[in-house]
Amino acid sequence: MKMRCGICHHNCNLAEGQLGVCRARRNRGGQIICENYGRITSIALDPIEKKPLYRFKPGGRILSVGSYGCNMRCLNCQNCEISMADPDEDGGMVLWNEITPEELVGRAVELTPHGNVGLAYTYNEPFIGYEFVMDCARLIRENGLSNVAVTNGCVCEQPLLEILPYFDAMNIDLKSFSPDFYRRMGGDLDTVRNTIKIAAKRCHVEVTTLIIPGENDTDEEMEEIASWLSGVDMDITLHVTRFFPAWKMTDRPPTPVDRVYGLARVAKRHLKNVFVGNC
Repeated sequence: MKMRCGICHHNCNLAEGQLGVCRARRNRGGQIICENYGRITSIALDPIEKKPLYRFKPGGRILSVGSYGCNMRCLNCQNCEISMADPDEDGGMVLWNEITPEELVGRAVELTPHGNVGLAYTYNEPFIGYEFVMDCARLIRENGLSNVAVTNGCVCEQPLLEILPYFDAMNIDLKSFSPDFYRRMGGDLDTVRNTIKIAAKRCHVEVTTLIIPGENDTDEEMEEIASWLSGVDMDITLHVTRFFPAWKMTDRPPTPVDRVYGLARVAKRHLKNVFVGNC
């Protein structure tokens, strides 16, 4: 019996035993199961600015966790070992440690004397592990700490609205303003824009645009991005960051530093809070 997953724009209609595009959600016995539930591939106590969040609890640290899988196929992915891993095709060779929400939140609480302000769901796309993130987020909130998502924004409206009451901040990628770019990377621009608009009304939002040479590095596209963001909220923070060759995009050089700074100046025509990263 086929079942449809409603977490992201792919709306995968999965046969029994079949994995979704994200490689983290599967039809088991007529139910869509979050198969990467509690499977942590990466964990670290990071400066919150590393998310990047510059205007949310600056100077704090946050326990950052990730699993495996992603609902996009960005050719320049810097975490491809975990985000692009396929437990079926890779023979189950994705390395993870099992942890319960209670155990993970307990670690977050234990780290508060070291400056920890909460839990960040990051490294891979967090919302494909929706049920685990929700369970952890509820517990974090009960313990008076903050929830942060670092996301590509490709999440459907209904699950987003259900989880947002538990979130304090998000960094959302706006990778381009081109629908064609998003199609090539396995995403959906309209979904991302809707996520930004909805989240900006309910929690602190910062946005990241990675500048890839020959893809999204024109003044005209940055004008579109910054102008649109200012229409959502003039106070939204935009991080303009530098591309470095990775995964299937090793055929082009890093973004010239002066191009990144030039595009940041374009963005500042529309937004008050623009930062340059990875330079």
